Amino acid sequence: MKGADRTTLLKALQTRFDAHGERHPGLAWSQVMARIEASADPTAALTSLAAMESTGGEPDVLGGAAADGSLVFVDCSAETPAGRRSLCFDPQALAERKEHPPKGSALGLAADMGVSLLTEAQYRELQRHGPFDRKTSSWLATPSPIRALGGVLFGDRRYDTVFVYHNGAQSYYAVRGFRASLAV
Repeated sequence: MKGADRTTLLKALQTRFDAHGERHPGLAWSQVMARIEASADPTAALTSLAAMESTGGEPDVLGGAAADGSLVFVDCSAETPAGRRSLCFDPQALAERKEHPPKGSALGLAADMGVSLLTEAQYRELQRHGPFDRKTSSWLATPSPIRALGGVLFGDRRYDTVFVYHNGAQSYYAVRGFRASLAV
């Protein structure tokens, strides 16, 4: 990542971090920067954060440091990121969809970005910090037994309630995308 791009990204991340202290109480930006720099591959971490940012995710740190010192960045955009919508769930579903295939898959794009889909627990934690996905929905990491049967999970917020539900892996919708997480 080039110097100017790095500076622009870090400024955007710090501005968001400072504006939303309730998402990461007791954590200072200097700790976040130290963790990024101490990660196994700081350039890869920043590249993944840049991909989250450029697709509309508005990444921010959610929670505090884990026991191992790692921090988790999560997409905090009000709706599922616009640059990651209209995707089926995974490459297998994309290959199996013969009629009207989408442009890609959520797991395929996440792998390209170097990020993971939110788990149900992460999605519910995010929703404790505000109303997210009131008009859209987000694919969620799905347990293997459910996926083996052709199903996958997604979440949204309707009627001031967070719902996690299921769909076929080959389905896709203009308003369904995925929220990413990145542990550094």
